[in-house]
Amino acid sequence: MLQKKSKYNLAIVGATGAVGTEMIRLVEERNFPVEKIKILASKKSLDKKLTISGHETLVEELRENSFSGIDIALFSAGSTISQKFAPLAVKAGAIVIDNSSTFRMDPKVPLIVPEVNPHDLKNHKGLIANPNCTTIIMAVAIFPIHKINPIKKITVASYQAVSGAGARALQELREQQTQILKGQTPDAKVFRYVIANNIFSHDSEVAQNGYNKEEIKMIEETKKIFGNPNLAINPTCIRVPIERAHSEAIILELTNPADEDLIRHTLAKSPGIKVVDDREKNYFPMPCEASHQNDVLVGRIRKDLTDERHLNLFVCGDQLLKGAALNALQIAELLISSRG
Repeated sequence: MLQKKSKYNLAIVGATGAVGTEMIRLVEERNFPVEKIKILASKKSLDKKLTISGHETLVEELRENSFSGIDIALFSAGSTISQKFAPLAVKAGAIVIDNSSTFRMDPKVPLIVPEVNPHDLKNHKGLIANPNCTTIIMAVAIFPIHKINPIKKITVASYQAVSGAGARALQELREQQTQILKGQTPDAKVFRYVIANNIFSHDSEVAQNGYNKEEIKMIEETKKIFGNPNLAINPTCIRVPIERAHSEAIILELTNPADEDLIRHTLAKSPGIKVVDDREKNYFPMPCEASHQNDVLVGRIRKDLTDERHLNLFVCGDQLLKGAALNALQIAELLISSRG
């Protein structure tokens, strides 16, 4: 249980990574009530200084005793770190919000998208999981529709930016683009295949049933967030040569015929969503415009021409923000507002 305070001691684990950097920026941007902030990372990041609210803060090495006096700990350093240090942080009295996949499907750990299932937060026992980026972006976009016309099946194709694979992948894309412009043969080191001027199946392990890990995450996590183990979900996850922001083409099978006007109105007034749906100008969500935006962009809202219960959407969202750092910080804000 989070004690009622005017300000809180915050730790960010993996603070020098892409998501951790965004977390630090958002703490300042959103005026998060911080008394003290502790920046934690691996040995290779020691001696680095990060500027927070105009003050330089020294990066500290992550240790087993790093969480004494910490109220909330945001983890974004990968599964191995979370497995070892998240339980230690909870034992020290901190509430952990973890961005890795480690605890997401643990039935005792709530998996939270604040716009969808904030009520599940009350069941936490010191540990809260932040969902996969593609799952979050889709859930924010479709849950308002689900509330007015229950979804029976989701068919989704994701087009995922290379920054989702980390800073090295992003650098590889830029290097390959330069090599191609110079007439050189591009090298593939981070990804198995060249990503510049190319797309390929998501770079995660493929199971015997033909679905990769990213697709399995979308299936299982969405069922848990929606509280519906019988929800039918059919995903295809693709990596594309976009630097930042994921896109998703979504087909929903609804219980009742789709009312486009009602759905468009519902989405427009829903938190975390910006409707971008101008047919006259052929202007719809684009990853270049979703990048660095907190909102998820939703457009191409139209009924299937062969079945009035089927609805098509196109969605773009910044996978480093709403897909990761922003969602985690919103969970922390929920904890404070509810004193969960």
